Amino acid sequence: MEFFRNTNIDFLGRKWYFLTFSLIFSVAGIFSMLFWHGIPLGVEFRGGTRVYVKFTQTPNNDEIRALLLRAGLRTAGVQRYDKPEYNEVEIVLDQKETSEQDLDAGKKQIINALETNPVAGKDDLNNNDKIGFSAVRSALALRNPMPGAAPEEYDRIARQVLDFRDKQRGGVLKSIDELQGTVTPPVIDALKQSFYTSNFGGLSAQIVGPQVGAQLKQQATLAVGFSLLAMLVYLWFRFELIYGVAAVVAVFHDTLITIGAFSLTNQEITLTVIAAILTLVGYSMNDTIVVFDRIRENVKLMRRESLAEIVNRSINQTLSRTILTSGLTFLTVLSLFLFGGEVLHGFSFALVVGIVIGTYSSIAVAAPMLVAWQEWRSVRAGRGTVPLPAQAGKSKVRAKV
Repeated sequence: MEFFRNTNIDFLGRKWYFLTFSLIFSVAGIFSMLFWHGIPLGVEFRGGTRVYVKFTQTPNNDEIRALLLRAGLRTAGVQRYDKPEYNEVEIVLDQKETSEQDLDAGKKQIINALETNPVAGKDDLNNNDKIGFSAVRSALALRNPMPGAAPEEYDRIARQVLDFRDKQRGGVLKSIDELQGTVTPPVIDALKQSFYTSNFGGLSAQIVGPQVGAQLKQQATLAVGFSLLAMLVYLWFRFELIYGVAAVVAVFHDTLITIGAFSLTNQEITLTVIAAILTLVGYSMNDTIVVFDRIRENVKLMRRESLAEIVNRSINQTLSRTILTSGLTFLTVLSLFLFGGEVLHGFSFALVVGIVIGTYSSIAVAAPMLVAWQEWRSVRAGRGTVPLPAQAGKSKVRAKV
């Protein structure tokens, strides 16, 4: 299947437009990283505490930030988590301590900040950390809503209450009356005497120490760096060094613009984003190799043509394949970005930006760089012909400039 046949687009003739486009986005990203938002690293890299909170109604991030600010948590980050209908929020504290006590303290700070209407003399039934089996069972035993019932009966009822809260309502009850049909009315009245329900519940908490964050940052940098180096060596072996350098520069260009996009939009770079960037390194490199492979074939067939003409012809010949593969991949990651939810938002955003930029750079960065290098070599040598790179180990072919 082909979208285009016998196209004759002068891509190299538009190289200055491409260069301007790349410079604008690259410089904007660099300025954002240096002077505006910096590189917005996730808690995995900088260290801190992440707390997941579920609300009974759609949460308002601005109101949550205001409550946290009022409690002195000025650096807390707030963002929606998972599917919107789950009403879950992720709150991140830049807390550098790593003990269990510090983890509990961070979570308690957030719970206390969000608790706006406590009821004196009663405990919050949605406080999952504090209100467990023992608390519910003790409250029932104290109120004794079923005179003469065996202790095991209150054990069973306490488990029913908590199972309904955690499994049926995701850890948060809108009201104790929601338990109707699960337990008897006297039990509900007894629970109301000891508990109330807030409009949220703290589900879980995670902590990443600064030492672990620094190690993850170093490992992520090394992973990207080594992948670029390995691909440079591979292309050096398969083609020539200039092919590898051009491809690596194009991939570095893609990575820079993608990270710059995260900085410009102030979105956190997490481990899943690093995974997406590594995916893009391989994807962009594969697209570039397809173009380079066609250039190498045409060098042998079009001996009388200039290198610029050969490169243009090669790009046009692979254009249909590029549109098909990149277009379908883009539609897939765009669907992931639109419907994947907050958990996959960073990952899918990196893929959306990277697929577009990676496809563009194979045509507009790597190929023109190859021609520019060969023309520079020709001028430096004082020759009127450009030596065309051939497969390693084979004789060079010459074409007119």
